[in-house]
Amino acid sequence: MASPPLEFLTGKIVSIIENEVSLIGGVRDQLDEIKRELLTMKAFLADAGKKGALSEVEKTWVENVRDVSIDIEDIIDEFTYQMNKQRSWGPYTRAFRQMICFPKHLWERHRIATKLHKIIRKIRAIRERNQCYGVDRIQGIGASHNYDPNRVRIYGESSLFFKDDELVGIKDAKDKLVGWLLSEQPERSVISVVGMGGSGKTTLVANTFNSQTVKKHFDCHAWITVSQAYNIEDLLKIMIKELFRAAMEAIPLDINNMSYRGLVEMLIKYMQPKRYVIVLDDVWDRELWSHINVALPDGAHGSRVVLTTRNEDIASFSFGVRSHVYHVHPLIEKEAWDLFSTKAFSSWPDRSCPQELEHIARDLVGKCKGLPLGIVALGALMSTKRLKSEWTRFSSSLNWELSNNPTLEVVRSILLLSFNGLPYRLKRCFLYFCIFPEDYVVKCERLKRLWMAEGFVEQVRGATPEEIAESYIAELTCRCMLQVVQREPSGRAKTFKVHDLLRELALSISEAEKFCAVYHSQEANEGCKDSHRLSVRASNGEFQPHRDMSKVRTFFIFSPAMSDSSSLEKLPSGFKLLRVLDLKYLPLAQLPDDIVKCFNLRYLNLRSTKVKELPKDIGNLHNLETLNIKNSMIRSLPVGMVKLKNLRHLVMYHYPAYDVKSFNWLDSTQARFDISKLESLQVLDGIEAGGELIKQLRHMTQLTRLSVSNVRGVDENDLCKSIESMRLLQFLGVKTSNEDEVLRLDALATPPPLLKTLILTGKLEKVPHWFHSLDSVMHLSLHWSRLKEDFLPYIQTLPNLNKLVLHNAHVGNQLIFQTGFQKLTELSLGNFPELNTIIIENRVMPSLRTLRIGECMELKQLPDGIEHLTCLQELNFIDVPSELIQRIHGEGSLDRSKVKHISDIRYCCKIELGFWAWKRL
Repeated sequence: MASPPLEFLTGKIVSIIENEVSLIGGVRDQLDEIKRELLTMKAFLADAGKKGALSEVEKTWVENVRDVSIDIEDIIDEFTYQMNKQRSWGPYTRAFRQMICFPKHLWERHRIATKLHKIIRKIRAIRERNQCYGVDRIQGIGASHNYDPNRVRIYGESSLFFKDDELVGIKDAKDKLVGWLLSEQPERSVISVVGMGGSGKTTLVANTFNSQTVKKHFDCHAWITVSQAYNIEDLLKIMIKELFRAAMEAIPLDINNMSYRGLVEMLIKYMQPKRYVIVLDDVWDRELWSHINVALPDGAHGSRVVLTTRNEDIASFSFGVRSHVYHVHPLIEKEAWDLFSTKAFSSWPDRSCPQELEHIARDLVGKCKGLPLGIVALGALMSTKRLKSEWTRFSSSLNWELSNNPTLEVVRSILLLSFNGLPYRLKRCFLYFCIFPEDYVVKCERLKRLWMAEGFVEQVRGATPEEIAESYIAELTCRCMLQVVQREPSGRAKTFKVHDLLRELALSISEAEKFCAVYHSQEANEGCKDSHRLSVRASNGEFQPHRDMSKVRTFFIFSPAMSDSSSLEKLPSGFKLLRVLDLKYLPLAQLPDDIVKCFNLRYLNLRSTKVKELPKDIGNLHNLETLNIKNSMIRSLPVGMVKLKNLRHLVMYHYPAYDVKSFNWLDSTQARFDISKLESLQVLDGIEAGGELIKQLRHMTQLTRLSVSNVRGVDENDLCKSIESMRLLQFLGVKTSNEDEVLRLDALATPPPLLKTLILTGKLEKVPHWFHSLDSVMHLSLHWSRLKEDFLPYIQTLPNLNKLVLHNAHVGNQLIFQTGFQKLTELSLGNFPELNTIIIENRVMPSLRTLRIGECMELKQLPDGIEHLTCLQELNFIDVPSELIQRIHGEGSLDRSKVKHISDIRYCCKIELGFWAWKRL
């Protein structure tokens, strides 16, 4: 794959040629030629990405093309930097400077032209060497990075011969599959088993398939390994051979000469009167079903088709018949340890782990995160190592071992299969996870904005970049390349991380592709000078960068322990070509003065830093798309921000003290300029109302997310008119200036049609009349509303409500959920001073999975009807009377039987020194 993205680089050159004619004198021809060469390079690298194992000459060729593309980006960005300086002068200043400083400008242009000439000569030299060594074009189909498809196929099919004592943690899954296979349902059905590469899908299905109970149930059976590159005629021939061989019948001699039609007719004739089971292992393409389905007769004999896949989209595909999906989950800790021990210590005394190795061994097992493939391979490899020093050395160099140790080649090949199967655009997005530390959890919104800033998100007519980026996340998740850590109540993925072994693979590919450099504090000195993306692990808050940071485009710092005395209180300077700067949680007090010269900066994350103010000249960052100052010490935006015409995401709310008992749980930021001038803004999160701001919002019809605080009752008409104008709004948060200020919203005729989240903080004298029409709302939060009337009937029939948060929302001693709330999965009740009774009628909230109750000191018994909430999985109590806890604490307690179906019950209580801690019940 290319690094940097060549289409992005080509686009920059085209923009220069088309829009900067007056500033490119003397270098236009060179730019045109380089643009043509880039298009050729892009095609070449696409071919390289499809090639199998490359020869050494081809590897050198690929590396040369990548290196020269990086050199081109350096020169183009430097050239753009010089043009931007001239553009910022204005016509009179430009004329004056060109007259006074003409020799200097002439020298700058000559220097850049010389560099472009040098690049062109280098490109021509690459082409000449290619012709000399006979590699004008890379041929072949497959995948790069030494992926061996034959090795993967052999490993998959070897699962058919595993012994039962070699398998761990599959009993329940096998019972589920056997139940589907042997059910009395007469129609043919499809069973999909889905999971990431190496998760044990094939092993599970093979063990089930080989069961005598299963085989006796069917008249004929066949196992077909599909993989990425398949030929449908070859698969049909294999199926015929498998069917005839299993039945101990003579294989037809003429099948090798048969056409697709003849093969299909033979299969239909053979299987039509029979009950069959066909396994399609390692399916990558949904089109396979349309090609092979016609050969699988759909009689009423109870036939079954089983497929394994890494792709959720394939598993959930509508096959036109009854279908079942089984998701393979990682092994739990005990199962993973047992499997590793079986492989690693089978020849040791007592077949158990020596005490001096246990800590290292458990760390290695932890790296595998329950992935059977990795556990088995590591266990087999470590079985040959006896010394503690060998174990320690291996553990510290796992990244290198994964890429170079022949014993782990099958692990590498299977994981590479997933990576190489990604479209080019997704390969870059996946490799981006090597920037983050191990087990780092990344929010969906952050990831989308970073990809946009990097130029990874393609432009698609009729869709926003945010929508396209979200589709990338969905595709990586469906392909089991990302692990969803947390989901919204609606089911939408909220946070992600990458499996450790996949991350190790990404690191090795990233190093080879020169995609990103990852340094620890003691290493990040000379090495960072040639890196475009730099991710620093600043242990103990120390980082000593190389003095030249001019080539760095993306800069992240991560530290497990940032102290107030950290050496990172000041950031290194020299980032003139910076595109992404992420300083989340860094105890940084001030940005470098030259940050405003980073004309290319698109993403600036100052979340939870100690920065107190933004530079006055921040308006010079014309390309800035995302600015995040959440939980920083910034409370006012400079007037210069009005110039940020490309700003799309402005996140600036603060949590001074997240305590639902406090009205001031959320704070915001002032803007002393006309906020409506930011015409590209999509997200305006945490703005403080004041002056003309409420009226200005009326013109921001493009907003998809808005949260505004310090609202007063007199703002009702202006606020409601502004909200009505925002037809694209999906998130709305409104907070009054203080707890006694009434939040008046009756002037709003109808809510925005796409609204999904509504958070209101402030006193409500009555329920807004439009509450009943919140048809699209999935999340509703009411804080400090203190409604006197029963508001539940207004929202109980909302068709899409998934999450309901009520904090001090009602004045009274009871809440009665009489009907409705059919899709509600999460309910949070907090800070109800008088509440002593909660009643949940039968058949209300049938989908509820999470219930939280806190700060309700008069509530001394469980909600009446909690036993009817059969889907409830999590029940949390925070600061509630001890009487309530005692009623469910222990098997013999009064109300324990009412919550016995709930798997996770916890309460938060005070422990020593006034600290709070969670305890299980």
